[in-house]
Amino acid sequence: MSTEPVPAAPEPDLAATAAALADAVVEDEAVEQPTLPTLQLSAPVPTPIETAAELSELLHALRTADGPVAIDAERASGYRYGQRAYLVQLRREGAGTWLIDPLGLPDLTALNDEIGRHEWVLHAASQDIPCLAEIGLRPQRIFDTELGARLAGYERVGLAAMVETVLGYNLEKGHSSADWSTRPLPEAMLRYAALDVEVLVSLRDHLEEVLREQGKWEWAQEEFAAVAATPPAAPRVDPWRRTSGIHRLRTRRQLANLRSLWTLRDDTARRRDIAPGRILPDAAMVEAALRSPATVDELLQLPVFSGRANRRRGALWFSALQSAAALPDEALPTASAPGEGPPPAHRWSERDPVAAHRLATARAAVLELAAAHELPVENLIEPAVVRRLSWSPPDPVDEAAIRALMTEAGARPWQIELTAPALTAALADA
Repeated sequence: MSTEPVPAAPEPDLAATAAALADAVVEDEAVEQPTLPTLQLSAPVPTPIETAAELSELLHALRTADGPVAIDAERASGYRYGQRAYLVQLRREGAGTWLIDPLGLPDLTALNDEIGRHEWVLHAASQDIPCLAEIGLRPQRIFDTELGARLAGYERVGLAAMVETVLGYNLEKGHSSADWSTRPLPEAMLRYAALDVEVLVSLRDHLEEVLREQGKWEWAQEEFAAVAATPPAAPRVDPWRRTSGIHRLRTRRQLANLRSLWTLRDDTARRRDIAPGRILPDAAMVEAALRSPATVDELLQLPVFSGRANRRRGALWFSALQSAAALPDEALPTASAPGEGPPPAHRWSERDPVAAHRLATARAAVLELAAAHELPVENLIEPAVVRRLSWSPPDPVDEAAIRALMTEAGARPWQIELTAPALTAALADA
């Protein structure tokens, strides 16, 4: 019998084992998760209508149709100045899907007279309603499938994600950032546009069922009514303050530089009907405002300004900086726009530590409520309302006063009912 020692078993390669298991899981998932079918149009791609005679044909078709009206609009954001609609998609059971060219039919009041009293189904309605209103389309009742999905607790609420999750189809989204001012529009873009309204009513019906089961249907109706009733936005005070990266500017003189550049860019963009960012990016304006170059040559050394197009306009951009440099101190813009309410939250700890503590306490209370009701925090109550209450709470803090301030700020009854007690307690404790 051999007395030689038995070799020790080799140490297991844990990393290799884990990798093999991971590969096996991936293979299993690939087998278990079949590719979803791609959503197809139920009819040939419609040709956009652009004449009064074609509009009359659509109106006749709608009179014999039934049910909610699915509607969508395509803009040319990033290509053209403003947010006008360059294509309108509409579908109703019994009438089929129609595409409308607002360039040929800029006034759709007659269409609004036909469908205005019916429920409209939109996805992200607050984005489309303003541009639809510009051409005479104003809904009285809506169902917003994106907003409904948020209230129902879905994590991914984009249209393609909802169609995949709820209806089991893959919705191609390859033209979401396309230039819809192009004429003629290619058939692929028209098909994409028509598909957007193909399933909206089915999605709406599913979401209503889910919202009713969750006890959120009344909440959703209040939200939809608020969106439909929102008036056109008033002109923004100091719109240049929304420039991306403005937080880098620390002095009033730098802010004056930015304001001057922004105004010149906006005037140029409006005149040429080009998106302002295509003329000069925000980052370039902020950099120039921060550096305050002393000559045209110094300006042209900065990123973007060294490009061929902006080299030709170098003297023009520099003239904007010169105008800002010539301003007396009393004409310089303030650090924040007047009448904008509380300052940015990240500055509260320096300006008012007590208010910062109130805000942290109130946010924690709202966060806990949102989790309990499976709602996004911003849909439970707008963050601006919480900031306003935390910055200037009523004295003394009581629920009746909190409710009154929330109503004044535009909170809906269901939001007030859910959050007023918790906010009152949080602000009183803080």
